[in-house]
Amino acid sequence: MTTSGTGTAPPTREQVRQAMTARTPRNYITWITLAFMITSSVASLRAAPTMAVYGLAAVFLYVVPALVFLLPTSLVSAELASGWSGGVYRWVAEGLSKPLGFLAVWCQFAMTIFYYPSLLGYVASTFAYVINPSLASNGVYVAIVIVVIYWTGVWVSSQGTKTVAGLSSAGLIIGTLIPATILVVLGIVFLGQGNTSAAPMDASHLLPQWTGIASLVLIVNNFLSYAGMEMNSVHVNTLRHPGREFPRAMFLAIGLVLVIFIVPAVAISWVIPADQLSLTAGVMQAFDAFFANFGVSWLTPILGLMLIAAALGGMLTWLAGPSKGLLTVAREEGYMPPFLQRLNKHGVQQNILVAQGVFTTLIALLYAFIPDVSSAYWILSVITTQVYLIMYLLLFVAAMRLRRTAPDHPRGYRAPALGVLCVVGFLASVAALVIGFVPPAQFSSGSVGTYILIVGGGLGLIGLLIPWLFLKLRKPSWRQPASAHAAADEEA
Repeated sequence: MTTSGTGTAPPTREQVRQAMTARTPRNYITWITLAFMITSSVASLRAAPTMAVYGLAAVFLYVVPALVFLLPTSLVSAELASGWSGGVYRWVAEGLSKPLGFLAVWCQFAMTIFYYPSLLGYVASTFAYVINPSLASNGVYVAIVIVVIYWTGVWVSSQGTKTVAGLSSAGLIIGTLIPATILVVLGIVFLGQGNTSAAPMDASHLLPQWTGIASLVLIVNNFLSYAGMEMNSVHVNTLRHPGREFPRAMFLAIGLVLVIFIVPAVAISWVIPADQLSLTAGVMQAFDAFFANFGVSWLTPILGLMLIAAALGGMLTWLAGPSKGLLTVAREEGYMPPFLQRLNKHGVQQNILVAQGVFTTLIALLYAFIPDVSSAYWILSVITTQVYLIMYLLLFVAAMRLRRTAPDHPRGYRAPALGVLCVVGFLASVAALVIGFVPPAQFSSGSVGTYILIVGGGLGLIGLLIPWLFLKLRKPSWRQPASAHAAADEEA
């Protein structure tokens, strides 16, 4: 059909969509607002004890992964988000294939299976300083707290509560910015009183002491600290001038994240010797020592509750998010059985959360059976990173291929030197995967073989075998068109 009297073809669906979008008022945000949003979703005090064992070298160990991983991840995902909606599944599916897209979104979801035990292990150790500090190293206590809090979180999320977002936002200020500022200020005053730093602060200690590859293994945890930037890139199109403003927002966010990560870690190293530092309770150890020095030990429980509020807010926010993304893909492509696709009466994917909770509970028992709680915490953190890195490997390859196969596809932002960024990010991710199989110097319980078996088993089972089985066993009947979703949900 042609337009009357002109002989020209009618506008395509895409042209109509673009015209409607152009006429629709948009709610833009400033690049500074976006920088704060990115910072709030990435920065945390939870990882500070892990790097505090290195003292001043923590600066080096945070900056290096920021350059080779954080920066490439941020800029590459920004280009993908500005050109293709739908998140990591769509990016990898368009660039590589739909099955690999499912693997990517699965890894994004599956890493939370290990993330929650490590996060709640931190919560348990922090809460111990509120009731009884000796419990911080008690594996049975930590395991019980993980199981109870996780299943409580599942129940809260299954009710469709709308208070989660507010709790998470308040958690950034109450549980991160304020405690971090107090920690650093107290540290400066502590040194100003003439006290000697527990860790050397001279230039000769800017680089980590080399005692073999194990001395650098803790850097792997920093990849996870920076992970998640690809989720914030979906906001790139809310900027008025994405090409100019997004880099500003990203570099400001990187600076803020580095300050929040590095300065508190160094402050902790001033007061707690490395051989006495707990990877789960290190933040509270530092507050406890500082407050005791200034005669205000009664503040320790208060700071503990503030840190717990931030951690729990983050847990509730993430509990349903990744699983919802997985649910959408599973329904559209039929990658998971109908039982896991159903929603409860509140519209929450409760069956997926329960299935995830079974694995989380089993993993939590590691705390009860591994003598050293810090070792269990570290192992879970490494497995979390390993699973998540699979997704990043796919993301970098997909980005390079999309730039080559779809060079004219509209993008609101084009990353400079995309090829270089992808190669650097890919190689950094591979290096992190390899290093993750080397036990850190602080890992004292169990043999090297046991460590490798646990990490490799967790990566292979959760990150590869389970998604392969879903793809292998899927049936045409598992696929639910959008029109059938409502009916399926009513039967749940």
